[in-house]
Amino acid sequence: MYHNPVLLKESVDGLAIKENGVYVDVTYGGGGHSREILERLGPEGKLLAFDQDEEALVNKIDDERLVLINENFRYIRQFLKFYGIRKVDGILADFGVSSHQFDKADRGFSTRFDADLDMRMSQKGLVSAYDVVNGYQYDDLRRVLFQYGDLRNANAMANRIIESRAEAPIKTSAQLKGVLGRFLPKHKEHKILAQIYQAIRIEVNQEIEVIKEFLGQVPELLVPGGRLSVISYHSLEDRLVKRFIRAGLFEGEPEKDLYGNIDVPLKKVGGLIVPSKEEIVKNNRARSAKLRIAERI
Repeated sequence: MYHNPVLLKESVDGLAIKENGVYVDVTYGGGGHSREILERLGPEGKLLAFDQDEEALVNKIDDERLVLINENFRYIRQFLKFYGIRKVDGILADFGVSSHQFDKADRGFSTRFDADLDMRMSQKGLVSAYDVVNGYQYDDLRRVLFQYGDLRNANAMANRIIESRAEAPIKTSAQLKGVLGRFLPKHKEHKILAQIYQAIRIEVNQEIEVIKEFLGQVPELLVPGGRLSVISYHSLEDRLVKRFIRAGLFEGEPEKDLYGNIDVPLKKVGGLIVPSKEEIVKNNRARSAKLRIAERI
């Protein structure tokens, strides 16, 4: 079951859709954002959508204006080129894991179910959560847990995983939870487990690298005045988006001209948008969502 997309109206409003425009939804999921975009497009409009999860293809909207591409959106430039498109009027991204993926026990995304350690967003992915937990050396495990999960006990957790897997492989989410039990006080168990899962999932799917590759291609793909609308769910993602919109870079500072001006490809539109209290009550997964909108200069 795919749930209602987060910040649906606000994110699509941010695209300032023209009826005959060409748009890209790089995170199709259940098709909620795509459906809203199609409703605002005229007969000449076009929408290309990406989703690397094969299961998303089941939800393809029957509309001749839609092309659904079963690939990771890090390849946006080459697939647009394949379809004969050099520039688009708007790009929408919702970086969250879909509710469907969380709710399917066998995918291993959720702390609520016992499942094999998988967490691949695409079944074509070569690295699974099992590989990270059982194959990564101490320094890499610690880095993943600290950097992507913001876990203060990352050092001790990495040591504990390595000690345990030396006796037997850690194959399931229940086994991983058991191994790390000493770090899971009852009043914080769910929160810390969610951080552990998030860290491993980000590593398995190379989510930070994918976002950087994607954002780096956006300026050349948008027409002047074209819009980027991005929903993030944790500070790592949001910092990348905010910084790229502000500086056109992920690290360092942009060069200034003789007058102290910087040449950046995007300008922000409005301020940060977060879900209303009503939306969070209806969909608890919306609570950490942040929407930023930018326009190609």
